[in-house]
Amino acid sequence: MSFRLRAPFALLMSLAILLGTVLAVPAMANPNYPSAAEVAAAKRNVVDKQKMIERIENLIADLEDEVEVLNREASIKAEIFNVAQEEFEIIERKVKVLEKQAKAALAEADQAAEQLGQIASQMLRNGSGGTSLNLFLNPGEADDLLYQLGAQEKLAEQTELIYQKSLERQRLAKALTDELAAAEKELEAKADIAKKAFDEAQAAANAVEAKVAANKRQNRIFYNQLASLKDTAADLERQRAEGLAWERRQAAGTRVPEAPELYKVGAPNQDKVERVIAFARAQLGKPYILGARGPNAWDCSGLTMKAYEAAGTYIGTHSVSNQFINAMDKRQLVPLRDVAAGDLIFWSTSNNHLNRGYGDKYHIGIYIGGGLILDAPNPSKPVRIIPMNQRLGEMVPYAARPSA
Repeated sequence: MSFRLRAPFALLMSLAILLGTVLAVPAMANPNYPSAAEVAAAKRNVVDKQKMIERIENLIADLEDEVEVLNREASIKAEIFNVAQEEFEIIERKVKVLEKQAKAALAEADQAAEQLGQIASQMLRNGSGGTSLNLFLNPGEADDLLYQLGAQEKLAEQTELIYQKSLERQRLAKALTDELAAAEKELEAKADIAKKAFDEAQAAANAVEAKVAANKRQNRIFYNQLASLKDTAADLERQRAEGLAWERRQAAGTRVPEAPELYKVGAPNQDKVERVIAFARAQLGKPYILGARGPNAWDCSGLTMKAYEAAGTYIGTHSVSNQFINAMDKRQLVPLRDVAAGDLIFWSTSNNHLNRGYGDKYHIGIYIGGGLILDAPNPSKPVRIIPMNQRLGEMVPYAARPSA
């Protein structure tokens, strides 16, 4: 049974281009957005102009907030899919092993049965004594009755051994084929779960892409309106809006979350850290695609998994939750205040940070030092480096140090 949800990169990119083409069609104007006539009218009055500026700036902020909500949802659904895909692949590997074992057991059972049949056929043709003589007697001692009886007894023992072996192999083959059938049924169920998770995650990713494209078009209008009201340039208004957005993100998380030390964790292995960060930096600018694990596109846990693989270190499966649990089991968690280059940083919807559940930890990045994080963020942005203080909301207060 075959099941693969990881769509080829070229196909996904062609779909993205098609999506962009569709989204380029002008949308109906939102009645809440100011019209050109309203902006022109507001420009004639100082008070009205200031109110219009505030109104437009708030609308830009609202658009950004809407994207962040969609990004968070897409990240959570992507993690649910990755977990489902990993569970499917575990059962898939089990099925392949069982197929080989069942095939070998059936062949051995057939061989034992064939050998038993040959003996039975020989005995039917020649009688048991004749079979004994044919198979075991030395022709020079054929007249020795005691020898003949001993040979017959020996044949009977061997025949019984072959018979028991045949039964044993048949029982083993039956057990393996039953186990294989059960595993194939479980694989089919896991495939259905993974397919549903993929569809939901892809729909969430598509929603982000569509929203980002729509926002870019709308923001161009807003920046031009602000530039007209303030007698500036649209690009300056864009830069100012992005600066205000950065300040809002900082205000959303005022400081790095605190947590007590759980145990002593060694210092990072600098050679590993350098290899991890070098690999990750080489991926900058590559697109985020749901479930991608390189080399041309990534999601967050695919990037961290492969970056550490490049340094010869296993950090867990293609799952944010699993990578956190792997670090927890290996006693590699450090309070976030002690984060060092190469450490992994997590985001979660739960305040029970040390739980072993799957799905609440939805995003992961690599701390590269200097207050910076490298991550594959979400469908709206490629692999990037951002200040850590821009992503303090829902940050888990423990980092993982696989390099220790």
